[in-house]
Amino acid sequence: MRITWITRSFLDYRIPVYKSLDELCGHELTVIYNGDVVPKRCQDKLQNVLGDRAISLSGEIRFSGVEKDNATMANKGLRIPFQKGLIKAIRRSKPEIMLSDGFFQWTYASLWVRMFNTHHIKHIMCYERTSHTERNAGLLRILYRKLVSRWIDGIDCNGSLTAKYVNNELNYHKPLAYGHMTAEIDGVAERVGKTSREQIDEIRTHFGLNSLTFLYVGQLIPRKGIMELLKAWLMANLKDAKLLLVGDGTQREEIEDFINLHHLTNVEVVGAINYDKLGPYHSVADCFIIPTLEDNWSLVVPEAMAAGLPIACSIYNGCYPELVKSENGWTFDPLNIQDTVRVLKLISENRGKLKEMGEKSKEIVADHTPKHAAQGIYDLCIKMFERN
Repeated sequence: MRITWITRSFLDYRIPVYKSLDELCGHELTVIYNGDVVPKRCQDKLQNVLGDRAISLSGEIRFSGVEKDNATMANKGLRIPFQKGLIKAIRRSKPEIMLSDGFFQWTYASLWVRMFNTHHIKHIMCYERTSHTERNAGLLRILYRKLVSRWIDGIDCNGSLTAKYVNNELNYHKPLAYGHMTAEIDGVAERVGKTSREQIDEIRTHFGLNSLTFLYVGQLIPRKGIMELLKAWLMANLKDAKLLLVGDGTQREEIEDFINLHHLTNVEVVGAINYDKLGPYHSVADCFIIPTLEDNWSLVVPEAMAAGLPIACSIYNGCYPELVKSENGWTFDPLNIQDTVRVLKLISENRGKLKEMGEKSKEIVADHTPKHAAQGIYDLCIKMFERN
């Protein structure tokens, strides 16, 4: 089956999904992407998997209102891209099924081909957003999504919250699949397994870790809810506990000022750590915490689960229904300081159960692998193909 995935950008975690999907479809997967955006290391990895079926295009033109970036809340910016030769590249690949990412980015080309195709090419869209992340979408965006949905034959959703959004708010009731967002869980587990006792002891000594250690990994930006967490941390006044903040960003100075002002000696801003060097930090932690105010599907959550950590997860994170259960963690509202304090104290009171909960995390995340994701997409492709 000839499948063409039109994706403006991707990162390392997508490569295993592409590889598995390519194997499932008989090595007839083509991926078309923006060579000016995708990091060179990722392009090299993709070419090792697909060869000349990894097609790089460049020279994109962007029509922008308010420029957006990864630190911006959803729907606070607008960028309409146009890539010369994209539609021709899709047609040249002779797809039976097209895959696209979201309603914007390069999906316009998939919609155009689907709208005017005479070869019964089907179009499946991979979608990540939830009702929470789309609460400020605005009428025009919603009307656009409803309009173009007639040329989308199926949607592969991040999870149940995404499915609720497309069903209830976009009135989309065509076939759905689940789970294209997967972390590199095997690599994480391998790096944790290779962490030496010397590396662990070095970090414990450097940061004065004696008992309960909470770990956050991610950007230090307002959207991630770090200030909300710190205010609750101050109020919780946990005994023999430490919070490690691994990452960097525009809010770092504000965070450090708050820590210094309130003499939070049990909070450490570690700074940015190379992805491949996170194993020792996962190894010294007892619990992973993510206080985000808005995320579609935080990949740091399944990564921490693969490392054997229980999870304290914001209810504004689209991944929690699938990944965070009572057996392996807690959910909380970071905008409700009392609720956050409640969960911090619960974790402290249950520190003797954290290792067992971390093992449950491993069991749960084992069902969210690249192979599972590729199989879900492929099964939906088969369903669309059979409808031709």
